[in-house]
Amino acid sequence: MAVVHAHVPILKHQYPLVVRIMGLAGIFIVISGFLIFPRFVKNIVKLEAEQIVIEQIDIPQTQQIDRPPPPARPAIPIESEDEDIAEDLTIEETDLENFEAWDAPPPPPSGPQVKFIPYDDPPVALSKISPKYPEIAQEAGIEGTVIVQAFIDEKGRVKETIVLKGIPNTGLNEAAVEAVRATRFRPAKQRERPVGVWISIPIHFTITN
Repeated sequence: MAVVHAHVPILKHQYPLVVRIMGLAGIFIVISGFLIFPRFVKNIVKLEAEQIVIEQIDIPQTQQIDRPPPPARPAIPIESEDEDIAEDLTIEETDLENFEAWDAPPPPPSGPQVKFIPYDDPPVALSKISPKYPEIAQEAGIEGTVIVQAFIDEKGRVKETIVLKGIPNTGLNEAAVEAVRATRFRPAKQRERPVGVWISIPIHFTITN
């Protein structure tokens, strides 16, 4: 018990000093912590920043692929009785788009635009119509009939002629027209009065031996 009582006065004298030392040590530790911690944080942030790597990927440009043309339509074989015809003979396709460009036959000629005049008695030739047979047609043995439409006025004269049906490039048409124009007619009559009218006159060309 005497030993305990001997140390108590020493602890009482040293207590304020120990407290001061401990306080200063604590302040030193806190200040050191503030000074060291920002550097540590900066090092960590810098480390993490160095670890982040952004990779740039080059995207290739899209290429346009040309599609191949459609396959040709199969050819249609032609059946034929001729054995000499090749087996690979085909029919060409009809192009309907250029239909207007095809060679089409000319339209039939329209009939003569003549005015019909009614009559009671037709005109009558005062002499026989005798055409001259063309030598070219006669030597070639060409025969036929040429129909001439003629306008006969009220005096019986032939004023106009039109070939309704003929044989071209033989001279027969010209010979028939010339024969009709050279003929005088008795004019047509309507109510006992002479009138000019259109009539059709057939001219026959026949080779006689």
